[in-house]
Amino acid sequence: MIRRTLLAIALLAATAPVRAQQSPADVIPLIDAHVHYSHDAWDYLPTQEAIAILRRSSLRKVLVSSSSDDGTQKLFEAAPDLIVPELRPYRRRGELSSWVRDDSIITHMEARLAKYRYVGIGEFHLYGADADLPVPKRMVALAKQHRLFLHAHSDAAAVQRLFVHDPNAIVLWAHSGFDRPDAVRDMLKRYPNLWADLAFRSDHASSGKVDPEWRKLFEEFPERFMVGTDTFTPERWHYIEEHAKWSRAWLADLPRALAEKIAYRNAEALFARTGYGYKVPPLN
Repeated sequence: MIRRTLLAIALLAATAPVRAQQSPADVIPLIDAHVHYSHDAWDYLPTQEAIAILRRSSLRKVLVSSSSDDGTQKLFEAAPDLIVPELRPYRRRGELSSWVRDDSIITHMEARLAKYRYVGIGEFHLYGADADLPVPKRMVALAKQHRLFLHAHSDAAAVQRLFVHDPNAIVLWAHSGFDRPDAVRDMLKRYPNLWADLAFRSDHASSGKVDPEWRKLFEEFPERFMVGTDTFTPERWHYIEEHAKWSRAWLADLPRALAEKIAYRNAEALFARTGYGYKVPPLN
């Protein structure tokens, strides 16, 4: 059911009209804050072809996590100027639901954190009271220790528990929790360190126009949203370029200053708050 829902949302976004042409001066810089390059994508899409897709999409930076993390490291090695790595707990796709009860996940994460540099931990799937289990709690402690944000594909209940474990945690809420604008507003009001990506959502914009309720939310919290594609299957990689065009089309319906924040400035601000040492680059 979840997979069918996600595919339906993808089709809605894919069929949204996109502005035919934009001059280079009008193309807003864009950071994609939700990309995976997991083990089933490596043979399907070689690393250099994946990088070529990202560059054709004129992306400023790309936040990448993968199952396993080797995929992220492949992309980062090929394009360190483009890829911003985060550490996904999963070593393979099959651990999506089992990781919360697997103590070996922590050993795996500690080894990767000792070897590589990241801006965050995630994207991970975590719901309700599972966030109180020992493995997720230890993950929150690792994020605090290494000054990393948490990229959570979670319901509101799990996000709330993450902040109980560490009131100063920084959380990027994947897909804005797939929740209604008023519910997202309540969470953003309650947690000043909560950010939201818009991956796999098309309800905030259609026909190049921003929905009025979402517009109000963007204006109320202009520094808390960012865009993302979510390449949760290898085939989704071929949608990245179209998604970038679609994102630029609806962002053009917002005031330029607000559009720039959602497009890339908010993501850069989030990256800069971590222990990764990310520096916000100047515009060319």
